[in-house]
Amino acid sequence: MRAFSCGVCGNLLVAENSVCVSCGAAQGFSPSVMRFLPVDVASGAASGGASGTASGGAVQCANLAAAGCNWLVDDGRTGRLCVSCRLTRTRPNDEDAAAVAVWASTESAKRRLVYQLLDLGLPVVPLSDDARGLAFDLLSSARSPVVTGHANGVVTIDLAEGHDAHREAMRVQMGEPYRTMLGHLRHEVGHYYWQVLVRGNGLVRGDGLVGGDGLVGGQGSSSESPALQRFRHVFGDERADYRQALRRHYATGPPRGWAAGHVSAYATAHPWEDWAETFAHYLHIRDTLQSAAAYGMVVTGPDEPGPGVDLVALPLEDAAAGDTIGSIVGTWLPLTYALNAVNRSMGKGDLYPFVLTPPVISKLGVVHDLVVGLRG
Repeated sequence: MRAFSCGVCGNLLVAENSVCVSCGAAQGFSPSVMRFLPVDVASGAASGGASGTASGGAVQCANLAAAGCNWLVDDGRTGRLCVSCRLTRTRPNDEDAAAVAVWASTESAKRRLVYQLLDLGLPVVPLSDDARGLAFDLLSSARSPVVTGHANGVVTIDLAEGHDAHREAMRVQMGEPYRTMLGHLRHEVGHYYWQVLVRGNGLVRGDGLVGGDGLVGGQGSSSESPALQRFRHVFGDERADYRQALRRHYATGPPRGWAAGHVSAYATAHPWEDWAETFAHYLHIRDTLQSAAAYGMVVTGPDEPGPGVDLVALPLEDAAAGDTIGSIVGTWLPLTYALNAVNRSMGKGDLYPFVLTPPVISKLGVVHDLVVGLRG
């Protein structure tokens, strides 16, 4: 994510700010201009601030009080929900205070997800507007079971994952090196974007159709589309029985040597899960590199890395035109080495506990090419 500043005093803002901690001015994030704008508290309307940028009559999201949403509704209609909150189809009842608190933190993570999807140029259309769109059911499992997953554009999240103790217990039980709410959201939405980028669901994006070859104006849902052919060549055939594959995975675990070709153990369960894990990982990499660039983080050492080892990272906020996944990973890995070393100095585990093998990088390349091809 990029760095933001207050339009009144210029102080640094973080993505969750609704008020500038320096000057006290109310703030709102505008998805149309992808920056924060000062907000008049009395009216809830945004202004351009010191920069003079037009706000277009944007107003605060109706979920500001309920969920701490600091995004703006760009059409200026009060009582409306922002583009991120509109994606939420189901959420806890107001009377369930415990679930509402976790729902609010989950919405915060979802806003980070939606920001990145918009920034990458991926279509973000609510299911309520289009049957091929996206929706989130954010449910509490305190009283009845909830299974986190995706089906036909609907992402279901168990809000219990918002509790640190529960999530850490699940991480240990599943033998995972990493488990966060944002990671869950990125993985599950990856299943949805498989439908958009690989299979092709004909979703209208304003400037054309998202077709089966991952390009605007592509070949629709053709089973022989180039995107699907490439997916099957790299990830495997998704027509393998999904339920049977999951049962086998949970019964026997990943195959021996799985790390040579997969980013995680769960990615071995089925080609769809391999795609979702890889898609989420791609979002991890792109978002972290963007944040590193926004804050001027550069890696130029250590001085004696050894023969044949290049430990120089000069992150860019946006991938340059024509960047390949190889050049992105070439910047990413030296940064992770440095960040892991810093984490260890604080007595913590690796910030980035993953290994990117050539087959995994190839899979990341498929995701990268489809995302960039769509935007291009």
